[in-house]
Amino acid sequence: MYDPDPPFRPVRRRQGYPPLEDLGLIGNGATAALVGPDGAIPWMCLPRFDSEPLFCGLLDHARGGHFTLAPEDLREARQRYEPDTGVLTTELRGPTGLVRVTDALTLRSGADLTDDAPADRGELVRSAVVLDGTVRLRAELEPRGGAQTRALFSGLEVRPNRRPDLRLHLRSNRPLTGLHGTHELRQGERLDLVLSWGRFHRHHRFDADATLRGTAEAWRRWMGHFSYDGPGEPLVRRAAITLKLCDDWANGSLVAAPTSSLPAPIGGIRNWDYRYSWIRDAAFAVFALRRIGFRGEADAFLGWVLDAFEASRGPRIMYDLRGGPVPEEVEDGELEGYRGSAPVRWGNGAADQRQHDVYGEILDCADQWLLAGGEIQPALWAGLARLADTAGQAWRQPDQGIWEVRSEGRVFTYSAGLCQVALDRAARIAERLGRPAGTERWRASAEELRRLILEQSWDEDAKTLSVHLDGGGALDASLLALPLRRVVPFDHPRMVATAAAVAERLSAGGGLLYRYLHEESPDGLPGDEGAFVLCSFWLVENLVGQGRLDEAEELYASLCSRASPLGLMSEQIDPSTGEFMGNFPQAFSHIGIIAGGVSLGRARVAGAGSAGSAAGPGSGGRR
Repeated sequence: MYDPDPPFRPVRRRQGYPPLEDLGLIGNGATAALVGPDGAIPWMCLPRFDSEPLFCGLLDHARGGHFTLAPEDLREARQRYEPDTGVLTTELRGPTGLVRVTDALTLRSGADLTDDAPADRGELVRSAVVLDGTVRLRAELEPRGGAQTRALFSGLEVRPNRRPDLRLHLRSNRPLTGLHGTHELRQGERLDLVLSWGRFHRHHRFDADATLRGTAEAWRRWMGHFSYDGPGEPLVRRAAITLKLCDDWANGSLVAAPTSSLPAPIGGIRNWDYRYSWIRDAAFAVFALRRIGFRGEADAFLGWVLDAFEASRGPRIMYDLRGGPVPEEVEDGELEGYRGSAPVRWGNGAADQRQHDVYGEILDCADQWLLAGGEIQPALWAGLARLADTAGQAWRQPDQGIWEVRSEGRVFTYSAGLCQVALDRAARIAERLGRPAGTERWRASAEELRRLILEQSWDEDAKTLSVHLDGGGALDASLLALPLRRVVPFDHPRMVATAAAVAERLSAGGGLLYRYLHEESPDGLPGDEGAFVLCSFWLVENLVGQGRLDEAEELYASLCSRASPLGLMSEQIDPSTGEFMGNFPQAFSHIGIIAGGVSLGRARVAGAGSAGSAAGPGSGGRR
């Protein structure tokens, strides 16, 4: 559970690795790092989210590398964020004293984080101060594969052996003799370490404390735009910051998660690289952020989606952060994987899959872009119109669906639903642009497809819509997203029955939901998985849309209580233990926190009698 002032507790390890729920996230809009309560940074990619990791001890504690700053014989620790910032503090207690380590990927002085522009300084600051007693502080910087060093600019130049392209500079307020050292500090004394990449300035003033203050001030200025009236405000505030930490500020894109190959479940092979931008993730994030006051980020995501679509001359389901193709998926046989869960993968083989929901995502983004005051030039409109025509036929063809199954494709109900979204949004855009050609045809096709979805996927015996358009009664939690995307109303009798069926048959206990049952819906991979966090937040919004506010509030509170003490969420949760699984932190899960809270807050204001309309289109719908 999120706790802004947590107690000290012993540092935990499972098979030599920190539990994911014990890690904190820092970032600068270009990359991110994970920080453990043991003072170690076991994950950081430089210079970008999707670069090869400099430290990836999270995927191999012996060979992956780390940057550790901790007292010898560490006994216990606690972590917390500076309020409304991405600056993380870790207090570590040893046998003779207590030290506080403040970590940040720092930002430029005076940076305006609402700008669609880089704000990072290209540096990591780790600042330790002894709060009580004396501490022998161990400092170890160990890139994966080792590094060569030489004295340079009152510090050390660091050349990682695996990254000849990467030039690093390590400075300190105390003498450095190498990448490993121990410093004995008394109460009030400090050790500042600054790891820089990119340009180095020999004569710039070394003031780690001022840099950290400037970084915190930039975050708090950005959070001044936060606007929210709903339950669980402290966690929603933290969810907004976490999404910002997953945002590539220079390009306007959003990584699904800043990590790769964290398994779901432990010991399984469902280990994927999530450091790329999925169109659907950006589309979901747009509406969540706009509803809590961050219109600039929402518009940046929309612009990125349309730019990527135009540049690629056709729809892709995912792109790299700059809008280019995602690297081919490869396995890294040198790393054992988190808690021994091989293989470790870089790149993502799902990038070339056929997923028809992308048509609806792109056209929905275009619709929002126009509503927000953006322009759609004739060339872009021509491409969007062709996309709508394609969607009008594509829904009949098999695809791999929203969950990117690696089995033979089927005609998924959700994919057909997003093709309906594509047709509906194309008609709306054309009407507002004053381009009547195709408008009535798209509108009629959208209504016909809506009718077919309700009829053809309905299973009369099971009393539910089905995962596939040919019925059959098999369930998938993606069906909960249909009313969020305005394909069917929340309170349509068949949607109400479907939500009830999902809640019962896909229940993992304690309000958690599986995406689907593997015995009913094989996905081409061995083994099962955990409960998918976002799906339960979708159920919250369905309950709100049906006017069942008490149940929705109870479920929402239960889900929020599963956040880590730092307010972070993973992709999945192990229902039997509550442990986090999958890539972490997951943007989708934090989108669910925001969207569910906003829907509940609006329904409270509107009153239970109008909860359906107050809920609006949900985390995936628009307006």
